[in-house]
Amino acid sequence: MSRRFKLAVLGCGRVSNRYHEVLSQELADRVDVVGACDRLRDRAEGFVAVTGGEAVDDLEALVALRPDLVCILTESGNHARDALALLERGCHVLIEKPVALRLDDAERIRDTATAAGLTAAVVKQNRYNPAMRFVRQKVESGSFGRLIAAEVRVHWCRYQDYYEDGWHGTWRMDGGVLAQQAIHHLDALQWLGGPIARVCAVGKALVNRLEAEDTAAAVVEFESGAVGTIVATTAARDRDFEASVQLVGEKARVKVGGSALNRLEDWFCVEQDPLETDVELRHSQEVPSSYGLGHGPLMRDVLDAIEAGGPPPVDVDSAMMSLRLMHALYASMETGGWVDLRRVPISDRLGRTG
Repeated sequence: MSRRFKLAVLGCGRVSNRYHEVLSQELADRVDVVGACDRLRDRAEGFVAVTGGEAVDDLEALVALRPDLVCILTESGNHARDALALLERGCHVLIEKPVALRLDDAERIRDTATAAGLTAAVVKQNRYNPAMRFVRQKVESGSFGRLIAAEVRVHWCRYQDYYEDGWHGTWRMDGGVLAQQAIHHLDALQWLGGPIARVCAVGKALVNRLEAEDTAAAVVEFESGAVGTIVATTAARDRDFEASVQLVGEKARVKVGGSALNRLEDWFCVEQDPLETDVELRHSQEVPSSYGLGHGPLMRDVLDAIEAGGPPPVDVDSAMMSLRLMHALYASMETGGWVDLRRVPISDRLGRTG
């Protein structure tokens, strides 16, 4: 029988609604929620009203509940601070995206966890979508052939009130559309298409008022020689209407879309098995929100990894793939030219506290 874990949640904002669904339903056989923490205590009380456990308003009180694993759902700019504090107090951590805003902070999380013999896992739930796994399998098997071109589109809607909470859209705590909304698609671009060598990007706040960008466009070149584009905006009106990754290979083409990269919208392969029918339908799923349905299976794998003493499904190094790309895109905006990822570019603005 699998071990049961004592689990706690740090931060009860927007994404926490997905967590109390997963913890109270999908993972009820594996976890006992011992507490939830938010500086606004009423939000923590609302969370534990669904999951059980104790509501607290500071990290030390949460640690006193002796959780095995803490899910970190705080503001992006606080992920590193909170993860390090919990690891130093003996807790395994599962960190919502992004793992951190600064690359050196992400490395510190990884090294602290390793030294303590603890797990630091990161949420990349879209990697669990059937559509994403289908494409990944085709790429790894060689069915796709050499990548020729790739494209990311994120045309989402956020109104000004979204940026009025004191942290969204700020350089110190968040970044813009690339760091907050498109980060899953930047992850998918490299998880499916391979590592990117260099980028050239431009970003502006064109509609909303924020420090960072609400709209960005970039050209990318993969290490393989393939080329690609990224266009992302939160200035679309009046709803989220496009979020996709498209790949063109020597032997295949594919488009993964839907609100959470949950739909295989187009698939063609010159070597397609004639018995492989209704591919798009069989590898798509309906989702209730843009968070998708991957949190539950990912968290179950994290629990299994902790129990077995093995690596988590998404470790810090894997999560840093999209963080490096994010920094390169912002560094390109700052310098006005091409930026080489192999030189580990660092944005002057993203995550800076000074």
